[in-house]
Amino acid sequence: MVAKIVKGKGFKGVVNYVLDKAKQTELLAAEGVRYKSRESIIRSLLAQASLNPKVSKTVGHISLDFSVQDKEKLTNEKMVQIAKEYLLKMGITNTQYIIGRHHDKEHPHIHIVFNRIDNDGKTITDKNDRYRSEKICKELTEKHSLYFAQGKENVKVHRLKEPDKTKYEIYDALQSAVAKSRNWNDLMKELNKSGITVDYKYNGNTNEVQGIKFGKNGYEFSGSKIDRMCSYSKIDYQLQQNNRAQEVNTHPSHPEHSQNQSSTLPAAGSLLGGLLDIPTSDSDFDPEQAEWLRQHKKKKKSNGHRL
Repeated sequence: MVAKIVKGKGFKGVVNYVLDKAKQTELLAAEGVRYKSRESIIRSLLAQASLNPKVSKTVGHISLDFSVQDKEKLTNEKMVQIAKEYLLKMGITNTQYIIGRHHDKEHPHIHIVFNRIDNDGKTITDKNDRYRSEKICKELTEKHSLYFAQGKENVKVHRLKEPDKTKYEIYDALQSAVAKSRNWNDLMKELNKSGITVDYKYNGNTNEVQGIKFGKNGYEFSGSKIDRMCSYSKIDYQLQQNNRAQEVNTHPSHPEHSQNQSSTLPAAGSLLGGLLDIPTSDSDFDPEQAEWLRQHKKKKKSNGHRL
């Protein structure tokens, strides 16, 4: 469950959007408005907003999006229950609202329109609303046993706009390519098949690799901007693990040694799966890998790793 929060000035546009017949909308709940028609809902909201004319953005609009895995369990009644719990925890109380469910997408989702001017003419605070919302969504997801999406697995890439579309294309390509590669040369060959370029960032005038950038379709992103598991140090660590695992499987020196060794090495799985056990860092450069990098930096630069 995730929430998207929007604040605006006009109730007419958002009410018409939420109640759009093209989206197969169901009006599930309403509070404090006359819901005989769209026009009556809009007039009710405007009348209450006029109690505090000093506030310019009186419109509150929140969409609650759920995973497609929860589709069967999310009845209209269940979604209204969750929406009301969300509003209460967010402090959106004593005010007008409507809750509409759209059926125009694969995943279940509802839209909440509320008046930021409450029934007493006071303003409903929006301080730290996105931070509070994220925390509340996690609490409600756990409480109602909803599906926790892992990373970027449920993102619909074809619906994204640039540059996010390209960013996710690079992410998907990296996830597949790292699993197949034993070193950076292997990885770059795999990425090149998807039209992705690689450029290293060095520490000052030294040969010490500090970070990495991936490019495609005229866009360029640092590894950590694509995903925290796509930094140079974390990809490099996984490539080393892939190489060691392959060497153990190909050239076992002793049956017992091979068995013990392979049991302690992670499998060469997906990028995220293989890297989840690595300690995370805000920096693209992992100090623990410094010694290894120093031993290989000259060789890497001389081989021309920029594409």
